[in-house]
Amino acid sequence: MNDRVQRLEEKIAYLERHVTEQDKVMLELGDTVAKLRLELGALRERSGGAGRADSEANPADERPPHY
Repeated sequence: MNDRVQRLEEKIAYLERHVTEQDKVMLELGDTVAKLRLELGALRERSGGAGRADSEANPADERPPHY
């Protein structure tokens, strides 16, 4: 019985460590996504496409650069 309790305690300790590591990774990923969103917004503003949806951007409607 004591051996069984010890194995369960080891499993719980392993799972707690695993959850803690996953929490850290999720926080890092959230920070990365936030930074990427800011960079994407800056790139959209710089390209002049801010506010335009991808479905509205139609290259066939644009005039060629030589006009």
